[in-house]
Parts: sequence; structure tokens; C-alpha cells
Amino acid sequence: MKKKVEILAPAKNLVQGMGAINAGADAVYIGAPQFGARSNATNSVEDIAELVQYAHLFKAQVFVVVNTILYDNELEDCKNLIHELYRIGVDALIVQDMAVLEMDLPPIVIHASTQANNRDPKHVKFLADAGMKRVVLARELNLDQIKDIHKATDVELEFFVSGALCVSFSGNCYMSIANGERSANRGSCAQNCRLPYNLVDGTGKTLIANSHLLSIKDLDLSDQLPNLIEAGITSFKIEGRLKDMVYVKNNTSYLRKKLDAFLENNDQYVKASSGRTFYNFEAEMDRSFNRGYTDYFVNKRIEKIGSWESPKSQGQLIGKILETKTKGYVIENQEKLNNGDGLYFINEEGIPDGVQINNIINDIVIPNTYKEIKPGTIIFRNSDAAFTKLVERDDSAVRKIGVKLKFSETKKGFQLTAIDEDGHKSVTEFESEKELAKSAESTIPNIKKNLAKTGNTPFIVDDIEIEFSGNWFLPISKINESRRIVLEQLIDTRVKEYHREEIQIKKTEHPYPVTQLDFTYNVANKLAREFYKRHGVTEIEKAFELQWDPGKSRVMVTKYCVKYELGKCARFQRDTMGEKVAEPLVLKHGTNEYKLKFNCKPCEMEIWEKDAELTFEEED
Repeated sequence: MKKKVEILAPAKNLVQGMGAINAGADAVYIGAPQFGARSNATNSVEDIAELVQYAHLFKAQVFVVVNTILYDNELEDCKNLIHELYRIGVDALIVQDMAVLEMDLPPIVIHASTQANNRDPKHVKFLADAGMKRVVLARELNLDQIKDIHKATDVELEFFVSGALCVSFSGNCYMSIANGERSANRGSCAQNCRLPYNLVDGTGKTLIANSHLLSIKDLDLSDQLPNLIEAGITSFKIEGRLKDMVYVKNNTSYLRKKLDAFLENNDQYVKASSGRTFYNFEAEMDRSFNRGYTDYFVNKRIEKIGSWESPKSQGQLIGKILETKTKGYVIENQEKLNNGDGLYFINEEGIPDGVQINNIINDIVIPNTYKEIKPGTIIFRNSDAAFTKLVERDDSAVRKIGVKLKFSETKKGFQLTAIDEDGHKSVTEFESEKELAKSAESTIPNIKKNLAKTGNTPFIVDDIEIEFSGNWFLPISKINESRRIVLEQLIDTRVKEYHREEIQIKKTEHPYPVTQLDFTYNVANKLAREFYKRHGVTEIEKAFELQWDPGKSRVMVTKYCVKYELGKCARFQRDTMGEKVAEPLVLKHGTNEYKLKFNCKPCEMEIWEKDAELTFEEED
């Protein structure tokens, strides 16, 4: 049997979820009224139910994120919400908190969120054995690590391939809560990583001033899909439940085409949903919001990945300024530009800046507000007015299900049969006197022409067969009515016959990979404690949110490395690094200070609050 592979798109709301499906998504993930890790992307149960109906028409799935950590007073509400989501037909939940596995649940499929420490074979296999059908792997993994996990368990593996990157290990960033009341694990990240910092060395010298030192580029693994499939990934996830419709449609469409090109030449894998999409735009990743792109660590640590200049969108490379005029600019490749476009550049002070195009006259780009830009400056377009207008249209991506029609005679009249690409069948009949056409010209071409008019239905006619014993005359109204009825019935049949997989979670007792849990396991309620204890854990530290010590906490662990970005990594850049930097390195933003600790053996960087006492080991 062929293995299904999917494009999984984000849905901020019902409309964007439908847009993602129309653009070719095999599945979408969306937030519920509560307990999602994006508190600004919540949706009513009623809207989710409508999305489920629409998705299931195309055999696409809907996953709901219930991936915050839970407090004791929220457990009952969370359980009740899960029962509601099961009732409306949701295909799966994405969860972080193991308390969910202790609840009295309906037989709904559970996926382990990337926030659940999914970084090694032992932990992933444990989650699979506990009943998880799918595990969303940590973004930091490379292909070899993914392969090792896949060898250890046959659980479904999901991996982010597009969108913004959390600089921290997912679920283990505490910068936001440490500096206020906003917990990333509770859906309210303040994005401290996107702020500007000064980098100060151990002697007090400022090495870099006012730079976004924890901001990293966005992810693009679109060229890695075949390699990821070979490694064991079957779901390709797009980040972005807070992004706009253009981003969702553009990224989904781009990845859809990439994956379809792979599937066309491979007989081991198959698309995970039905239908095909017709596009009125050409998808390009660099026309979406982006800070420049990286493949992160999928091919191990090779390139620098920082986006230090700005956390804002850089967009699409256009070219350089060739010449400045009194009111405008001559820009390389200016023919790509349009009125209303937003341009991004780094000014002479090294600060990100921008202008909006008012008009283009005689190859001179005239902005709304003129700014002096030095010739040779590289220009990006981070707002494409014409592209945005085109993609926002409802008909920019239209999804259709292939159907074959057969029009034939019965004893008392005629019958129209429709069979769709998945084998679902619909039949309608009507009684009619059989009357030969007055003209000798065949009526069949005209009947076919009218049967093919599927209009705004989700179907496209791939083949029409007509079996007549005579050149029968039929009113066009009867043909149109039969087509309408048979296709409406087929919609109902597809939704009714949709198969939702169900798995009843059962309590297990197999040993957890470790017996002691620190705060990074985010245990914040009694059910999670019971879960871990039953699986052999003897010591459980409270979640950071319940016990943090201001000023002395480790607030982040990351594979990203400031020393590597500086060219001062003794492991990878020894031959070119020159003098070592004096440690500890400190990040400063206003009154907030963070010490950096570099663990070279696992190739990780830790970020600690300023009053923490750190010990430093010799670099490898």
C-alpha cells in the first residue's frame, strides 16, 4: 500500500482554513476557544465544525491545537472541550501536556506537539507507545537524527518545513514569563527574541550595539522534501497561525507543487487528500513574509542563520539602486515593481528602512516620501501590492474533485450517474417521454456541453459517457437539473462516507526515558504528575511558571549560537576565529540582562538571567 504524505497548513480562522484547503493543503491545524499556544488565534467550536465539514469534502483533515500547559483549575474545561471537538468531527488534537492522556477521553487521535521534547528516539518511542499516533519533531533535528527516530518507531512523523523559527527549543523558552506575566507555554509569548540587544564581553566592552542578536531567519525546506520523506517524515508543516491569507495560500501552493512533482515520479507515496487545485497566481516563497531563509540544522550546522538587522520582513530581492534622482530612484529590475509596493533596504547608518512606491514614470521609481538612498544599496520588496490583490481573491486558488458522468436511458426515462475520483457514487433518474430530435444532427455534443458546466460546485468533470439508443431530444433544463441533483447528492455522500480514524487512549505503564524531570518538562498540574509517576519518574520539578526565581533562572536553551554567528566558534571555526572572546558574553536590552553559556559538546547555547552564577568549561 502506498504511504500518504501531506502538506499541513496553518489556519488563523475559518476563512483562512478554507483558503489553505483550496490552495492544496491535505490538512490544516487551528486553535480552539482555549488552550492553544497562540492566544490571538482562537476560534469558536461552531467555526471549527464548519471547517471540518469543508475539509472532509476533500478528504482533508482538521487538527486542533490544545498545546498549552494546563493548570489544575483548567483540567475539567479542557476535557469538556475535547469532547466537543470530537463531537463535531475533528480528526486529531495536538497536545503538549501529558495531563490530556490521563483524562476520560473520547476515541480521538492525539498528536504530540513539538513542545513535548521530541528530540531523540527514546522520547519519541515512549510517546508512540503511550498512544500518540503522530509526533511533531523538534525543528533543530538533522536528517540523520530524523532517520534514527524513524528506525526506533513507526509512529507518524511531522516536521516544520516553512515559516518563522523559534530560536529556543520549543516549549523551553522562558524569557517572556521571566520578564513579566506572559508565558510562551500558555500562548502569550512576548517575543523577547526579536528585540534589539547590545552584546557585551567579559571585560565590559560592547562588541555589537543595538542588534537583533536572537532573531533568526525563517525556515524554507521546500527543496528538502524528498530527503525528508526518505528520512521518515510524512507530514510537512507550515508555521503561521498568526499570518495573513496571502502567506497561507502562497506557501501552501508552493509546497503543494513541490510535493506533487515528487509524487508524480514515485510509486511508493500518494497525496493524502482528494482533488486538484487550479491557480491564478505563481507561488514564490520570497513573496511571503520572511526574514531571509535558512535550512536551519536539517543539513547540520553549515551556514550562519541570524537575522540581526531586523525582525521584520525582508521580502523578495529586487536588485540594487543604480542611480538616484531628485524625486526617485533608478532600480535594477524595476520592471518587477508596481505602484503601492513596499521597498526594504538598509540605510547608511546600518538601520533597516523602507519606502512605498507612489508611481513609476519613465523607469524612475517615485516613492510617497523620498529618502536618500546611496547607489549600490540592495533593495528588497517586502510588500507586493499586485500579488497581494491577486492572491486575496477567492478564485486565486480553486480546488476541484474529479468526477465521471454517465447519462443513460431507463425504461421510463433517463438516468445520470456520477462517480468521483475516490469511487463515491450518486445517481438520479427522471421520467420522460423519449422524443427523437427533429434535426438529424446529434444531440449528444450539446448534452455533454451542459453536463460539463459544474460552476461553483467542488467538482470538475473529467469524462462524460452517453448511452442512447436514439437521437433523443431533451430540454436543457432537465439536463441541468439532473446535473445539479447528482452533484449535490455526491457532496452529501462524500461527507457522510468520510472515514475518521479513532483511537482510544489507554493508560500505560512503560518506563519513561528518564526518572528525574526538571522544570523544562513543564509539569503544571496533578494529572501530568500522575502520568509521569506511573511511568517510573521519581522526581518532578514544578513548571517554570509555578516556581521561577527572578534573576537567577535559565530562560532558554538553543542550538543557535552567538559565537558561531560571530565567527568565534572553537569547534567549527578554529582556523579562522582569531582571538577568543572574553566570557561571559552578556546580552543587554534596557534593564534586562542575560548571560550566555556555551555547551560545546552538545553544541548548544544557554541563556541565563543576569544574577545567575555560571561555570564555564574549556571549549573542545
